[in-house]
Amino acid sequence: MSEKFREARLSFLLPLLLALVAFSFGLGLVLPLVSMDKLLLFTETPSLLSILMGLWQDGEPVLAGIVGLFSLVFPSGKILLLHYIAYKGRVGRGRSIALLGLTSKWSMMDVLLVALVVFSAKTSGLATASVLPGLWFYAFATLGSAFAAMMIKR
Repeated sequence: MSEKFREARLSFLLPLLLALVAFSFGLGLVLPLVSMDKLLLFTETPSLLSILMGLWQDGEPVLAGIVGLFSLVFPSGKILLLHYIAYKGRVGRGRSIALLGLTSKWSMMDVLLVALVVFSAKTSGLATASVLPGLWFYAFATLGSAFAAMMIKR
């Protein structure tokens, strides 16, 4: 494949992917992540933002801060950094790409965190949990940003 064709394809796919990632990340924050049915009477469908606010209001600021750092700050920083690198051009990319590598390592922890919550709810026997669209949008944003980072590093 010629270099011109590869760059033309990249110049079309990367902006489209970054727009989809940003849109999906926003939806992943506000849409319900999981549906938890407790004792067949109570159903909860929390979004990521409502989980963070609930932790804060329940007197768990440290836990809210940790979850917020790994599920909100690092992923949004990574998405902003991807946009910056993609549209900045070739000047000064080395330092930005090194910073991107650092944020990429830490922003994947959020999906693991949500998966552990769903797993623990299902195995406790007191609740049943099912995945809702917020988790799928959030997962797409995480995987899409990882793919966009690979495209930029090439």
